[in-house]
Amino acid sequence: MGYLFVGNWKMNMLCKDAKQFLANFNYKKKNNEAWLAPTFTTLASAIELKNFNALDIQIGAQNVHWEQDGAFTGEISALMLRELGASFVIVGHSDRRQNNADTNNTVSKRAKAAINAGLKAIVCVGETKEEYESGKSSEIVKQQVIESLEQIDSSETLSSNLILAYEPIWAIGTGLAATAEIAKNIHTVIREVLVNKYSQSGKDIKILYGGSTKPSNIVELVKQDNIDGALVGGASLKPESFLEMIKITEET
Repeated sequence: MGYLFVGNWKMNMLCKDAKQFLANFNYKKKNNEAWLAPTFTTLASAIELKNFNALDIQIGAQNVHWEQDGAFTGEISALMLRELGASFVIVGHSDRRQNNADTNNTVSKRAKAAINAGLKAIVCVGETKEEYESGKSSEIVKQQVIESLEQIDSSETLSSNLILAYEPIWAIGTGLAATAEIAKNIHTVIREVLVNKYSQSGKDIKILYGGSTKPSNIVELVKQDNIDGALVGGASLKPESFLEMIKITEET
């Protein structure tokens, strides 16, 4: 079984940039999978190009509201994303938790709404620099996973459409990446929570690592137990670097 690589473009790329990226992203699926989460404004164009060029990737969104409709200015629902042709959504990214008041409770509601609408949900967790330096990483991440999955029950449909992503906040956009040993230890903690909650199916839920991943460190990271791929930020903004990460791990 191969690895999953999810490119999170964050607030980058205009439509012309997204079109150019996809024109040069010529990955043909082998063992690994490539997913992209563009901005909301480029989402429709990316999905259209993906379908027109029969690209072997999946396109998703960077956030979603938990209600289907209503007076929620500036929000977008899971049904809207599904209608557009999105296949997954990222929820609980550290950007949203730190800057947009997302909590474990709202993350859980977003994930449930996404999965109920037929989307896959990538649930992000991760500790701050202060929590890491105080030795509380495992404790914090465990609590985040438990509470962020509170509303995701153990039915086959829900758990099979769930993905976890560990992104240490102190490593995001800093150029620092958790060592392979640190990443392995936290991913083991996450796996234990998943198995405890979902029994056997918890062993099959993918856990991604995110935090300054790049071609130079990705092989060492994905070799570790319970690391099933990567949530990629800056390195996913250029097709050549994102492709290199995916291709050099094909035979890992």
